[in-house]
Amino acid sequence: MNTSSMSTAEPIARLIEELNKLPGIGPKSAQRLTYYLLRAPTEEAQALAEAIRAVKEKLTLCSICLNITDSDPCTICRNEERDHTKICVVEEPIDILPLERTKKYKGLYHVLHGVIAPTDGIGPDDLKVKELLSRLNDGLVTEVILATNPNLEGEATAMYLQRLIAPLDIRVTRLARGLPYGGDLEYADDVTLSRALEGRQEM
Repeated sequence: MNTSSMSTAEPIARLIEELNKLPGIGPKSAQRLTYYLLRAPTEEAQALAEAIRAVKEKLTLCSICLNITDSDPCTICRNEERDHTKICVVEEPIDILPLERTKKYKGLYHVLHGVIAPTDGIGPDDLKVKELLSRLNDGLVTEVILATNPNLEGEATAMYLQRLIAPLDIRVTRLARGLPYGGDLEYADDVTLSRALEGRQEM
């Protein structure tokens, strides 16, 4: 235990340490959250613990689109009212949420679970690329929308996928430049994302 936590009860210090590992949670925020939970009713703290446990134990990846789901196939993939001729490719499961919020896209999705990032040792084989290509073999899909983030890694991944998909005689489009370069899909507002979807361009 570090010296700063020597005067703190071990369970409190441990919870602060674990919360501090979460993205966007610094030491001060971790302390505030810990002492909030300490003051909260036992049921509230137990509900949070149970929700975290359920996320780890009850969720799986959809066998079709590889989105996180509690049923396989996921609700989007098994929805007959969706347009099964279009697949929108995203980097992470969290990227599907803002696209769904726009209510402009009615097709299916495919989650890569990352991007090509040589500096981090991540290559195409580390992504769910083979799974995407296998979905394109049945001849049903007519358009693949590449919705990777508009940054260096996202652009490189989109170009790599475009080269793989082009010979299959499937239309490949990219979200329009309404998205600022270097921004993440999850932080884009609904209007910007809607325009990016509607104005998507051939690659």
